[in-house]
Amino acid sequence: MKEKIKIFLASDLLEKYLLGNTTDMEALRVEQYIAMYPEVRKTYNELQDNLETFAKLHAIKSPAGLKEKIVARIRSERSGRKKFFRYAIAASFAAVMFASASYFFYNQNQNLQEENSVVSNKIKLLEADMKQQLEDVRNQFIVLNNPQTKKYTVNGNRKAKELKAVAYINPVKKLSYINVSKLPNLPENQCYQMWAEVNGEMLNLGIIEEATNSQNLMALPYAENAVSYITIEPEGGNLNPTVDNIVANISY
Repeated sequence: MKEKIKIFLASDLLEKYLLGNTTDMEALRVEQYIAMYPEVRKTYNELQDNLETFAKLHAIKSPAGLKEKIVARIRSERSGRKKFFRYAIAASFAAVMFASASYFFYNQNQNLQEENSVVSNKIKLLEADMKQQLEDVRNQFIVLNNPQTKKYTVNGNRKAKELKAVAYINPVKKLSYINVSKLPNLPENQCYQMWAEVNGEMLNLGIIEEATNSQNLMALPYAENAVSYITIEPEGGNLNPTVDNIVANISY
């Protein structure tokens, strides 16, 4: 029986259930295990608490003034429509006025449609960005709470002795993250940069800074026998890693 519970906890059904990604049959199985086994119920409650903490830490605020801009746009559109009807009635009494008003409001309507299109596209981009961030948070949650995740302590070499980081690698989910908790100070004209060598290709992961909290993770591309590097580069980053300035590496 204990082996059965162990296998269940090693799966990701609890995480999927919490995130609403289970099928009806999977949800029924999870609920049965929660009700029947105290170990599963305890793990479920802990995951709930962790997920709530993650949600608070990574809460995404909408851009300042977005609500007001949308309300103003709706009011502006309504105002434009009211003006259109007033001019349309007046134009019915004079053909010239009607033609002028129609042309004027045609242009106004075209401009309004273009502006609405811009606003709509910005909202779509915002939604896509929020969706991506939510997916990243979900993956972080799975990696940190999955018992199959391997944890590696990363220390800097003699060029960055104070560098401290922790890498989280999950070979089952094929997810990798790193938390850089300490970076030694550098001159203003230098920076730290992260790289990953995956399937013989060197990938630039961008400039890195110290994490502001213990759960601020940076995604690493996952592959078998992959290696990540941290180097010292000129301010603004480099297109290719400076091999002589490698200060830390992570093999996974």
